[in-house]
Amino acid sequence: MTRYIVKRVLLAIVSVFIICAITFFAMNAIPGGPFNSEKALSEATKQVLEQRYNLDKPVPVQFALYLKNLMHGDFGVSLKTGRDIKDTLLSCFKVSGRLGLTAAVLAVFAGIILGSMAALFRNGPIDRIIVFFTTLFTAMPSFVFATFLMLVFCIKLQLLPVWDASSKSLILPVIALAAYPTAYVTRLTKTSMLDSLGQDYIRTARAKGVPMVKVIFKHALRNALIPVITYVGPMLAYILTGSLVVENIFTIGGLGQQFVKSINNRDYPMIMATTIFLAVVMVICNLLSDIAYKVVDPRITLD
Repeated sequence: MTRYIVKRVLLAIVSVFIICAITFFAMNAIPGGPFNSEKALSEATKQVLEQRYNLDKPVPVQFALYLKNLMHGDFGVSLKTGRDIKDTLLSCFKVSGRLGLTAAVLAVFAGIILGSMAALFRNGPIDRIIVFFTTLFTAMPSFVFATFLMLVFCIKLQLLPVWDASSKSLILPVIALAAYPTAYVTRLTKTSMLDSLGQDYIRTARAKGVPMVKVIFKHALRNALIPVITYVGPMLAYILTGSLVVENIFTIGGLGQQFVKSINNRDYPMIMATTIFLAVVMVICNLLSDIAYKVVDPRITLD
């Protein structure tokens, strides 16, 4: 286990470096610069700003300087606000993390419950209703569903605010983000449950008179959770990165909205910092999901 974790950590570092390099060089390959949109600035002022932020140097030199500062935990400052990027990331991630974790917990629990119900009542009315909604939410993009929720509950019915300081403003964004993962987890759970219920050990447990509830939740569901755990890691990364559009629709001041704003402003340090941060989150989520295999099923060997 320890050898596997060390190996995955080293691969994660390489992956983050590759993502960092691709993002940096692709970002600088786009014509223009962060100060070109400032019409009030003179050419002399632009040159001074570019020298201050090392934008006048060749791109490979800029990348080397950025990595040197990054090794010391320095993400730099925003080219537009002058604020320390580390402080911006921490403040914005509090909102995005709260939103993403709530949506992830909702998706996992709702998906497992609905998938188990669909497997137990296979080909019945409950199963057909669940299959209909899971197909609908799988096909519907999150930004379309988010816009629909805002139109109905915020504008037409005026039951919920678009955004304020209360927790009510997170209800619709959480539902919009959790819709697709819930549908996917439901389908995974149903397929795995049907496979587990047909195994010999389930028939043996029933023949021994084990209560059906214990057969389902102790034996069948435990083995059926392995594909779900496989998906939980990428799901967390999807929710955090997929919140970019949803946060803009509901005007939530989270990391996603900050990332989109930095792209529009050509704020190079902010783009790099958010990209690296989200890449690290994705790598950690995938690593934790792999380790969770061993906890759920000790028979699995990690090499």
